[in-house]
Amino acid sequence: MAKQPPLLQVLSLSKSYGEQKALVDISFDLQRHEILGLIGPNGAGKTTLLEGIAGLLSIDSGTIMWEGAVLAPAERRFVVFYLPDGVRPWQEQYVLRVLTFFGAVYRRSEAQIKQVTVTVGLNTVLGKQVAALSKGYARRLMWALALLAPHPILIMDEPFDGFDLRQTREMIPVLRKLNAGGRTLVLSIHQLQDAELVCDRFVLLSNGRKCGVGTLNELRTSAAQDSGGLEEVFLALT
Repeated sequence: MAKQPPLLQVLSLSKSYGEQKALVDISFDLQRHEILGLIGPNGAGKTTLLEGIAGLLSIDSGTIMWEGAVLAPAERRFVVFYLPDGVRPWQEQYVLRVLTFFGAVYRRSEAQIKQVTVTVGLNTVLGKQVAALSKGYARRLMWALALLAPHPILIMDEPFDGFDLRQTREMIPVLRKLNAGGRTLVLSIHQLQDAELVCDRFVLLSNGRKCGVGTLNELRTSAAQDSGGLEEVFLALT
């Protein structure tokens, strides 16, 4: 039996802004039903890479493959749902209205919308305007939209931004359950301890360049370390 190609392949992606190289020849695979962590400091190129994969940003060179075939930018919106960092849309609308509208777009039932609302903890703010939400609740709303969307790949830029430690620990099982239900996730996470808890594999970026891909154990091997967390491994490889 022929081996299945990866769900998604990023091949030699490069992007420059004038003389500044934001991404340099980035390649990696995304396997079915995994949670892939994109790791790197501010300015490493994480958001540029995510927007390039999602088709929201034009790239200078490189290819995105879907199940072995080229996936054009215009086609990516059918398979990739991208949740950017710091977004708070429809600020004058009420939370319940946003959820109901978004659920209707994707033909979600009232029961499904209610389940998602409970899952992300929005019950107490359904009557509030989006503009009045705290940073944490605004992020929960965006999580809800991601959970309502049907796309097989979910990309989240800083999914835990706005959450405290306890809230982050509460939301990690939500991602795990979503993944177990068939969604493949790509997460850009600034807090490396959180990344260790939720991600199966990692892509390490530094100054727009890939400096490692693999599980934590595989990255330890690349860094010639017998132990150590993701932070120690990242520092060793960069």
